[in-house]
Amino acid sequence: MQALTILHSCLNPQLNLELCSSRSSVKWVAKRGFQSSTKTEFNGKLYCLCSKGTINILFKPRKCSLRAAFALTWALAEPEVGIGVEIAHAQLDNNQEDSSDAGKSGIGSAEKARNGNSERVDVRALAYKLHSAKTADDVEEVLKGKQKLPLQVFSTIIRGLGKEKRVDSVMALYKWLKRKSKESDSPIRLNLFIYNNVLGTLKQAGNFAVVDEILNDMETEGVCPNIVTYNTLMGIHIEQGQELKALQIFEEMPSKGITPSPASYSTVLFAYRRLEDGFKALSFFVEIRNKYQEGEIGKDGDSEDWDHEFTKLQDFITRVCYQVMRRWLVGSENLSTDVLRLLKEMDKAGLQPSVAENERLIWACTREEHYLVAKELYARVRETESEISLSVCNHVIWIMGKAKKWWAALEVYEDLLDKGPKPNNMSYELIVSHFNILLNAARKKGIWRWGMRLLNKMEEKGLKPGSREWNSVLVACSKASETEAAIEIFRRMVENGEKPTIISYGALLSALEKGKLYDEALSVWKHMVKVGVEPNLYAYTIMASVYSGQGKFDIVDSIIREMVTVNVEPTVVTFNAIISSCAKNSMGSEAYEWFERMKVENVTPNEVTYEMLIEALVNDGKPRIGYEVYLRGYNEGLELSVKAYDAVLRSSEMYGATIDVGAMGPRPVEKKNKVEVQARRNMTEFCKLADVPRRGKIFERSEIYMSPSEE
Repeated sequence: MQALTILHSCLNPQLNLELCSSRSSVKWVAKRGFQSSTKTEFNGKLYCLCSKGTINILFKPRKCSLRAAFALTWALAEPEVGIGVEIAHAQLDNNQEDSSDAGKSGIGSAEKARNGNSERVDVRALAYKLHSAKTADDVEEVLKGKQKLPLQVFSTIIRGLGKEKRVDSVMALYKWLKRKSKESDSPIRLNLFIYNNVLGTLKQAGNFAVVDEILNDMETEGVCPNIVTYNTLMGIHIEQGQELKALQIFEEMPSKGITPSPASYSTVLFAYRRLEDGFKALSFFVEIRNKYQEGEIGKDGDSEDWDHEFTKLQDFITRVCYQVMRRWLVGSENLSTDVLRLLKEMDKAGLQPSVAENERLIWACTREEHYLVAKELYARVRETESEISLSVCNHVIWIMGKAKKWWAALEVYEDLLDKGPKPNNMSYELIVSHFNILLNAARKKGIWRWGMRLLNKMEEKGLKPGSREWNSVLVACSKASETEAAIEIFRRMVENGEKPTIISYGALLSALEKGKLYDEALSVWKHMVKVGVEPNLYAYTIMASVYSGQGKFDIVDSIIREMVTVNVEPTVVTFNAIISSCAKNSMGSEAYEWFERMKVENVTPNEVTYEMLIEALVNDGKPRIGYEVYLRGYNEGLELSVKAYDAVLRSSEMYGATIDVGAMGPRPVEKKNKVEVQARRNMTEFCKLADVPRRGKIFERSEIYMSPSEE
């Protein structure tokens, strides 16, 4: 049997190992927290033997075939940064085990060894008994007569209790050790490892109330802190939200003769992460990397595997930058520029977020000002030629549309068609919704060429326009008075298998009415009724305007009666359309009759009604009646336009009519139509975006039907 004696020196422990067999075992795994190293596993039970001033550590393996002696100094030696012991077989707080079970398993048993007066002590059982300890007196009851145990045993107990965040038990044991260290006949003297383990426990549990007390005790006892102490203090300050204080401690290390470890550098990076300062974190990493490459840190005498550590640091700084950028994106401020800058700085440093991190950053882009970031990240993922998530692509299409970057959204959709992944229904709906926004803009501004090109683009990309899309272009043609274009688009809509709606017919009727193609409008009306499409207010109004232009007021009257019959009440817009049609054809008397008809139908005229009627009267050579209508509107408090005022004066002068200009009130102020000015600006922007001419051109049939090569 081989045995190594542990002397009472806590700084240079010497261990002997006794090997024997046992039915129960505990698996211990020692590993480093920051530095990677080969795991060493031992299966067995750990005991501490005490006999007449000599303390032995016994290790019982699972199999008796393990009879070769090997070094176990690391098992109880004080750990460096991040070194810990994992108990895989039994937990220290196994409250379900009673005393009999503990005796069978070796936990909680204290029995006499066979060789003389030696006493075997189960360290884990001691830790278990200390779970309920709250004061030093409680610890005394458990450890009475065991003050000769080596400090490594107490360090191990503190670490175990610390992992379970049993701060009260740790502090009770610490105070007991502190009390014993002051007794003259006690061999216990608190060392650096005890202090570090206590501080580590406080950090792990988030209990910082007594940290200063521990540090004062260290100073009083003349115990100088080491790198583990400094790293722990940095972590404590970070947990308290005092990141700048943690960075200050790091800067003080060289003046204290302390050489930072890899854990120190990672803690600094973490502090910058908490400060959300990605630029300083990246700059710090580049600085220490340069020092390492120049041999200023990580020299041969250092036990750290710096090549491996810097690989891990590089992964960590990449992760820190990713987390900072994500925080910037989800925050309330617009920090898109900072995100793009940090990405460029990472490129300079030779660092690249992973594809998964880039995709998660894309998901964090939710506001329209994020579109540049989303576009850049999307391009980076595509450049790697890695598979990209379809949901991410759809999100990019969505954010581009939200930022009104329609063509950028279309480019992403084209990538899905060309490079994959294959677009799904969501992709289709998103891109069609973007087209609809553009088509609606074209409809409102009457930019029918733009709408037509959008329809052609949709079909080119395999997107089938529906009635909504066709109707937008038809309405745009109607607003632009492009009668021939409206006819051709309506025809193409039918040829593509799309059933026209009442909006389609209404837009076509409006275009025909504006082009004074009254017979064609009547044919369309009859066809619409024949196929079962019920007219709405807009369609009735257009037909009333059509027949008014032809002077067929008996038919107009029948239309009004039909509207009332089918519960489609005529509005001021309907009568304005009739009066406007009369004005265009110099039918002032008829216009005035329909103006009086509004009273019968209980419809109140508005400014447009009076202005259209005045225009009809003066065009028909009736300035005096036009003057009286103006006075009527003025006295009713309506704000008539300067155009109507000037028309009355000009007509009266032309026909020699006598009027009281003073009764008309002051000449209305000519208002600058700010809305119209803004609309012109918008139209210029829209035309530039859509690559269509700002000013109108003669309609070309080729703009409606794509050539075979285009199809």
